[in-house]
Amino acid sequence: MGRKRQQTAALQLSLPDNGSAMWDVVIVGAGLSGLTAAWELLKSCPKLQVLVLEGKGRVGGRTQTVMLPCANGMDMWDLGGQWVGRTQHFVLDLIKDLGLEMYPQYTSGWKLSHLGGPDNNIRSYYFNIPSISVLALIDLQLFIWKIERLRKKVAIRNVKSCPQAAEFDSITVKDFMEKHLWTQEAKECVDLACRAVFGMESNVMSFLYFLMYSSASGGFMPLVEATYGSAQEFRIKGGAQQLSERLADSIGREKILLNSAVSAIHQDLDKVEVRTKSKYFLCKKVIVSCPPHLAAKIQYQPSLGTERLYLMSKTRVGHMIKFIVTYKTAFWRDMGLSGEIVNRSTIEYPVCVTYDATSSDGNPAIVGFISGEQAIIWSQAPAEERESHVISSLMKFFGFNAMFYIHYEDKDWSQEAFNGGCPVSVMAPKMLTSYYPGFRYRHESIHFAGTETADVWCGYMDGAVQSGHRSAFEVLFMLSLKDMSLLQNNSTATNNSQDEQGRTGWWRFSKWHLLGATTLTIVFLWHWWKKTFPIQDFTLKSTQREWRFFPDFVH
Repeated sequence: MGRKRQQTAALQLSLPDNGSAMWDVVIVGAGLSGLTAAWELLKSCPKLQVLVLEGKGRVGGRTQTVMLPCANGMDMWDLGGQWVGRTQHFVLDLIKDLGLEMYPQYTSGWKLSHLGGPDNNIRSYYFNIPSISVLALIDLQLFIWKIERLRKKVAIRNVKSCPQAAEFDSITVKDFMEKHLWTQEAKECVDLACRAVFGMESNVMSFLYFLMYSSASGGFMPLVEATYGSAQEFRIKGGAQQLSERLADSIGREKILLNSAVSAIHQDLDKVEVRTKSKYFLCKKVIVSCPPHLAAKIQYQPSLGTERLYLMSKTRVGHMIKFIVTYKTAFWRDMGLSGEIVNRSTIEYPVCVTYDATSSDGNPAIVGFISGEQAIIWSQAPAEERESHVISSLMKFFGFNAMFYIHYEDKDWSQEAFNGGCPVSVMAPKMLTSYYPGFRYRHESIHFAGTETADVWCGYMDGAVQSGHRSAFEVLFMLSLKDMSLLQNNSTATNNSQDEQGRTGWWRFSKWHLLGATTLTIVFLWHWWKKTFPIQDFTLKSTQREWRFFPDFVH
């Protein structure tokens, strides 16, 4: 890793000086979405001059894989995003393209929960819902069915189309719970789910945002489960940050400038100027892929507009402290346990949820989270004190074996530079209906990526990858309108490279890219013909179809 950083630093010295070159595209952020965008651009059109600017000293954004002491020496674990599921097609395709492998999250055995007051007993359960009273179970199941019905009414790309959008955006998840849940145990389950999924308490989150987020993931239950088709179904062998590392290698490390936080983006008629603290870069198009609250801190000229800036700056980032505890043996498996815990977080026992984190090489570990208000509180505490209370929490459920650990490591994402929180930005009431969809649309020559802008699995790695593809395709389309030779020259180069692989075709786009481009061309020509040569007594009626790679960016 050290040698790779030295190589990167050396390569960066060869980049053009300020203003001496015109880049085709500058990408702000070397997380999964930004690097996917760069990869897609260069894969589709190798002649493009692409530069990635990253404020951190590493690539990966909200993913980070570290090497920790363990039973068999050293192994890799994720302190950031780590799970993928079989319905997350964008990230699964990327994993395959980059030659990485997955393995299933361990879920065999009994799960443990502690809900209700401190005098309540720890209970075991085997299926997806914690062990609660029959009345609370019925209450919770009816609530889940209600959420499923309502979230199907919310289209992530047009939240205002929901007949009850204004009503749902005027209340919090907590408000809706208080009205539709009767038992305290059921309310506590939903509160715990909000902390585990969003790193946020239910009383600060818009209920409409909650429904939109659930809709983008195919339902509420896939967000909280670790079963077939859920968000926590698989892990990546060797860690999730490998996605960004391998993308960086494929793009070319010389095209990525680390420790280069963007401070301003100024647009002119024919160029864009992207400024860092000590340099500036001229380009034709920009993709901003950093989280919304960080993108809002960049100075834009001309301004992005009041609505978009307000939406970006007022989003609240989740609070999570993620920890890994390695052990000599997976003693919980010997006890017939899966390693999964759901806990009513308190100051004394702050852990919210845990999972079995045994590596693909068989090194035992437990991964868990301190989330929401408890994460804010424990962010102020010394690391040693956090460690002590996490181990106490594990002992509460697993017994004295939990105290004989090899290594403890945690990551407070609120303290991470150029992140300021994890896992996702959350919207308060009255933001979606008043200011949305300010995240996703381009602003002249500036395009936006990032998992918050995705329309599938937003908040997850899959959403980040999808948004990277989308923003890259937007830029390719807009560049091709100004320079048709870009397409012609690229067609020849691409055919040559495809012949080597036994494939031919115009660009290396999927059939959906080609079908989408054809559709846009037909629509453009039709409107031009209709305007130029008016047709009498004929009305074209069409329906709008949602394309994963075609948001309504041409505004």
